[in-house]
Amino acid sequence: MKKLPYREGTWFAVPLEGGGFGTGIVARSGPRGRILLAYFFGPKRSSVPALAEVESLKAQDAVLAIKISDLGLFKGMWPIIGNAEVWQRSDWPMPVFVRREGRYAWLVHYADDDPNRVEAEEPAPPNFEAHLRIDSIYGFGAAEFHLTKALTAEPN
Repeated sequence: MKKLPYREGTWFAVPLEGGGFGTGIVARSGPRGRILLAYFFGPKRSSVPALAEVESLKAQDAVLAIKISDLGLFKGMWPIIGNAEVWQRSDWPMPVFVRREGRYAWLVHYADDDPNRVEAEEPAPPNFEAHLRIDSIYGFGAAEFHLTKALTAEPN
C-alpha cells in the first residue's frame, strides 16, 4: 500500500475553476485515509501559498468544512503546502451534518477519529439550523466547484 502523502494538520492548495487556488487543511483522516474532513479557506490566490501564509488560519475562518475523498491529495492534483507546526485536533471540531429524506431530516454525528463512522443520528428539531453541512462525501471535482463558488461569493 502506498504511503499517504498527508496527515491531520496537512495544508494543501486547491485549484479553482477559472484559475487560482484556494487552500485547505486535513482536519480528520480515517484509519486508512480515503475519507477526510477538510476545512477550506480563501482568499483566491494566484499561486500556491507558502506555509507561513496559511498556518495562522483558524477553523472559524473557513468558508467550507466538508467530508471529501482523498483522491486529489493522493494523486497529487492538490499540491501539499506543508504540515502544521502545531496541530491540536480540538481546534478543528468535527461538525454536525444533516441528512434529509423528503420532508424529514436527521442530525448526523461522526466519530471524532473517523469522518466516515457515524456515532449517532437524531431527528432534527423542527427549527434546526438550515446552514448545517449536508451529509455527503465530495469528490475532488465537487470540492473544487463548491470552494470556487464559496470564494466567488466572498465579499472583497
